[in-house]
Amino acid sequence: MPEHDLIVIGAGPGGYVAAIRAAQLGLNVGIVEKEAALGGTCVRVGCIPSKALLESSERYAEAKHGLDVHGIQLGEVGLDLAAMMERKDAVVKANTDGVAFLMKKNGVTRYAGTARITGPGTVVVHGQEGGDDDAQELAAEHVLIATGSKVATLPGVEIDGEVVVDSTGALAFDQVPGHLVVIGAGYIGLELGSVWQRLGAEVTVLEYLDRVLPGMDAEIAKEAQKTFAKQGMTFRLGSKVTGVQVKGRGKKKRAVIQVEGEEPVEADRVLLAVGRTPNTADLGLDDVGVELDERGRIKVDEAFRTTAKGFYAIGDVIAGPMLAHKAEEDGVAAVERIVTGAGHVDYGLVPGIVYTEPEIATVGKTEEALKEEGVPYVKGVFPYQANGRARAMDRTGGKVKILAHADTDRLLGVHIIGAHAGDLIAEAVTAMTFGASAEDVARTVHAHPTLSEIVKEAALAAGGASLHI
Repeated sequence: MPEHDLIVIGAGPGGYVAAIRAAQLGLNVGIVEKEAALGGTCVRVGCIPSKALLESSERYAEAKHGLDVHGIQLGEVGLDLAAMMERKDAVVKANTDGVAFLMKKNGVTRYAGTARITGPGTVVVHGQEGGDDDAQELAAEHVLIATGSKVATLPGVEIDGEVVVDSTGALAFDQVPGHLVVIGAGYIGLELGSVWQRLGAEVTVLEYLDRVLPGMDAEIAKEAQKTFAKQGMTFRLGSKVTGVQVKGRGKKKRAVIQVEGEEPVEADRVLLAVGRTPNTADLGLDDVGVELDERGRIKVDEAFRTTAKGFYAIGDVIAGPMLAHKAEEDGVAAVERIVTGAGHVDYGLVPGIVYTEPEIATVGKTEEALKEEGVPYVKGVFPYQANGRARAMDRTGGKVKILAHADTDRLLGVHIIGAHAGDLIAEAVTAMTFGASAEDVARTVHAHPTLSEIVKEAALAAGGASLHI
């Protein structure tokens, strides 16, 4: 029986990063992954392929509609969807190969198959055949569960992988849908809806709530909806989808989406994007006393320890944002706790990014949360339109919004919609991590001309002293 100091179940961003860090700290590490390629949902069928298609579709849209202002004239712009998909697949392979290389480089032993916990410090790996003869038993002092999440379902909506798809299916259409209906106006729905809208699909977004991007700052979300509507997306908010029927055969198949109290909606393709749920089934958790909370997540303490001795959990299977970078930080903190006794993740400072055009990025408290909590605050806002670099780029839509404590000036939240928002938010995360004030950011030298000056000006505005507006 192979023995390790640590066995990691799941080779997604949380799992493989935890394995690397544990190996760096001197542990003998084994990692179990059921998929042939390493990297988890994020690298294989999530973050990476979606960003590849977002990048390609944005360039296509710009070539068709956005270069005239720069004095660049093109002939008819065509779409080779197959080539775009090939590029996406190549980007994914480069990343999964990279993860496999990192495992070898750091001396992490990879086990291919499905893991099941059978007792204290014991994990059985079943290979592709799934029988007892194909099983291998592993032993370790510590077992880290990093099995990620899966697509959340909706009553009455059955994913068939052809007409009704999840996010994985929406990354692999072989033709641009005439009409795509997206159920859910969160990060995933808006990103993938943007991809196909740019490539020529009519896109309708059905959202149960009365707003898009639930949980994000309402002012920023409202501007995002207006922007996407101008780009061509149709939004139907407050719409409760009760079922989807697929009618017709072959290429004539179409979906009929039933919406409570409204006329049915017909579409060529339907994307179900109503969130994700933890992957905790069939792991053998009950057999060793690992408890779940009311939402099916594994209960852990501040050291990522479960209710069973020697078992730990990170990433999407525990509480906190279901984001790849959060899982990575969990993984590092968990193994550092095991080896050194120290390790921590501040979930209040995990940034969220929507990779649409414009991008949307957020960290910290929203304005609504501060009002609800009765926290006194000041707000500083600065538009992209007043920034020289944004004008030069012809990317003048958007704003940076900074929320600071009214008494201490300490940064409480930063919310951005605009070009490269996902990169700009890093400054805010760093500043907030070190307890900076709005004045600290405002008095920091920012190079000119750059988009980062918008962050500086918003910080100045929080103190009532913007310079360029």
